[in-house]
Amino acid sequence: MSNVNGCKHPLVGVGVFVVRGDKFLIGKRKGSHGSGTWQLPGGNLEFGESFETCAEREVFEETNLRIKDIKYHFITNDFFLNENKHYVNIFMCAKIADPNAEALVMEPNKCETWEWTTWQEFIRGGISGEEDGNVKNKYRPMFTPIEHYFKLRGENGPSEKT
Repeated sequence: MSNVNGCKHPLVGVGVFVVRGDKFLIGKRKGSHGSGTWQLPGGNLEFGESFETCAEREVFEETNLRIKDIKYHFITNDFFLNENKHYVNIFMCAKIADPNAEALVMEPNKCETWEWTTWQEFIRGGISGEEDGNVKNKYRPMFTPIEHYFKLRGENGPSEKT
């Protein structure tokens, strides 16, 4: 596995838990790797960019939302073997600057929808999302980095205090 992404180095992704009260923003991917999975706003870290600047830029580009109090939260090391990709994913937490603002789908070729949900609602049913009576959690499947985050963090999700 020495030749990933056409080179010998992983890429760096930045995902942002945009928090409003006890909820965070989650979107359904489309049109690229992970299509059909649920994910955070975020993207690739650009050369010379800080994690905070990347978080602010990506959230605005994807949702038209402004964020504040941006802080480092967690890191995962993720392999997308079927796509020959390797990412180090930096998870950031931020508060929404205007609590009355709503997320817009600014890149309809990459995202179907944005929704606010609680961490407990998001993780209900575990990785498979299976619940009693064969009801499946609507937030399945998860995008690989957030699934990995969940496996490592369990019920300890994001909050405004994180």
